[in-house]
Amino acid sequence: MLFIGIGFLILYLLYQSQQAAYLEECTLKNIPTADCSLMDRIIGDFKSANWIWIVIVTIIFMISNVFRALRWKQIFATENYHPSTLNAVGVLMVGYFANLGLPRVGEVVKMGLLSKYESIPIEKVAASVVIDRLMDILSLLVVIALSVVLAREVFADFLSANLDLSTLWIMGIVAILGGLFGLFCLYMLNRWYKQGKLNNKWLKLLVEKLNGFVESLLSIRKIKNVPLFIAYTMGIWVCYYLMTYWCFNAFAPVAHLGATAGLVVFLFGTLGMVFPSPGGMGSYHFLVIQALLLYGISSLDANSFAYIIFFSINIFCNVFFGLLFLILLPIYNKSRA
Repeated sequence: MLFIGIGFLILYLLYQSQQAAYLEECTLKNIPTADCSLMDRIIGDFKSANWIWIVIVTIIFMISNVFRALRWKQIFATENYHPSTLNAVGVLMVGYFANLGLPRVGEVVKMGLLSKYESIPIEKVAASVVIDRLMDILSLLVVIALSVVLAREVFADFLSANLDLSTLWIMGIVAILGGLFGLFCLYMLNRWYKQGKLNNKWLKLLVEKLNGFVESLLSIRKIKNVPLFIAYTMGIWVCYYLMTYWCFNAFAPVAHLGATAGLVVFLFGTLGMVFPSPGGMGSYHFLVIQALLLYGISSLDANSFAYIIFFSINIFCNVFFGLLFLILLPIYNKSRA
């Protein structure tokens, strides 16, 4: 409820600021205040959207999930586990659906489901998810680098106006020190375990699971077809990029924006999804709007585009396919058994 509340709070504050801007625009155009409803405008923009492009983007979204499932299977194959593709895709979609309720709980849900349906030890599944996320972090760094190179002037203006480097440095130092302390604690636990000094059964179980987890992490070195693994990774992120860029064609005020603008908006939106609100609710809208403002799009048009792409793809796809696989997976796995 806390994180859902954060998401709705951001949405509410955004809506209020956009409503104020809309009222100012109406005043300049001598339009009566009673006829200026931001919600009516958003609904009108939804109706005017080109839904052919929305459908295309939805298909691209599902293709990205198939690529992710196939890459996931490659990770499992290093330890001689071979989950079915349908289970891999299905638990991904159920995980996305769960994320709409509580940030990141989808990671736990998909680990539990795949472990249950495929009889894979939970620490092995957890390690595979960490490897999957590490690849995403590396991919995101590549996207950031490309964006900075291709849109350096836009980024320079944005960073100079919005970034407090002193705060960023403090946060970075705290994160590094916290991580180092955590690693030291784990090292000492493992050392005591090997020396037979660890008597608590729960701590012993934790260390055993962590050792299995680390062993599974290192299994990435045994991936048989590295070029295919890289191809799947590129496929995932190219699909993600196209989901934003091609969605421009669905809404006339942003249809003229080019490929570089698509990359910048995609990057900002991705960072918004990282924020711990359900499915990026609020944070995704805010950062997409900020990115579009850099390219001269009015805040009202940017707001409508953010709603269109968020609700038609993130909400509709994740809710529809999440519920669909939530129903199908037990039936499918019962028939397999």
